[in-house]
Amino acid sequence: MLKRRINFISATAITLALVACSNHRAGDNVVHFERFEQLIFDTPTDQLGARLQTEQSRFSTTLLNIQPSDAQYMAMLSGFVTDPVVRDIYHTTDSLYHDLSDIEARVGSALNKATKLMPTLDYRHFYTLVTADFDDYRNRVFCDDHSLAISIDKYALPYLERYNHFGVPMYIVNLCTRDHIVADCMAAIARANIELPDADMTLLDYMVAEGKTLYFVSQAMPSTPDTIVARYTAEQMEWMIKNEHNVWAYFVQNQLLYSIDRSQFHNFIDDAPKTNAFGDGSAPRTAAYIGWQIVNQYMKRTHASMSELFAYTNSQSILQKSNYRP
Repeated sequence: MLKRRINFISATAITLALVACSNHRAGDNVVHFERFEQLIFDTPTDQLGARLQTEQSRFSTTLLNIQPSDAQYMAMLSGFVTDPVVRDIYHTTDSLYHDLSDIEARVGSALNKATKLMPTLDYRHFYTLVTADFDDYRNRVFCDDHSLAISIDKYALPYLERYNHFGVPMYIVNLCTRDHIVADCMAAIARANIELPDADMTLLDYMVAEGKTLYFVSQAMPSTPDTIVARYTAEQMEWMIKNEHNVWAYFVQNQLLYSIDRSQFHNFIDDAPKTNAFGDGSAPRTAAYIGWQIVNQYMKRTHASMSELFAYTNSQSILQKSNYRP
């Protein structure tokens, strides 16, 4: 019954539970997450429609679909905020993340560095939300061209043992911490701005695209440990560094780089506790790490700008110009 209720709620959560906007000063990134989940859960249900009518103009971005004048929408929203399980998720989340001043400062600092590297970035609106949709655990942060929203309840997963973490694998749960929020935000911004090839993507295309993402995060957050950037444990990072040559050799010898058959290489790019081809104790997302090293070397050799890197979709050329030799 719990699963059925959460699935119903999650179908409408993205349009119901996104948060508000921030101040923005020219030449600087002043980040303030306004908390729509606090608004909808802390407002009495009989006052919620009027409150949303008053606040609606604050939420007029492409990420939001606030419809306080729609009776069906309000009925679904009322059901969402009064559901006892969802309210419990909200209260757990709010106890952990009521104060986001540290996150705001760190996102602002990272954005300041990022916009110096890529001046076309223009993020003005910042949100938090509660979706109660843990089936969609991979989508923790959402972006468009100017706005960013955090599904903040996903970062409360380690504290939801009473629901068996809603079936989310522990290798994901253990990475859903406060320490990962800012890097996840910057990674989402990168993915929203990286151009992808028009044709079916090869493993090399995936590898380089994710390498661009990790490179961007590492440049925007230069003091952040590589384990946070890559979403690795210390043991996984140690394994990856030690086995980089062997992983690359496996891709080459098995002619995977230019394969477009995702079934052949999904385990090298997807979240997992390990990479099956390399056995127990191996790191996951090995292709992303290799892509990061390729992009690092490409940028050192070409001195391309971040904008040029994000716009350049020829992964084979990036590999060749990087002169990557693990």
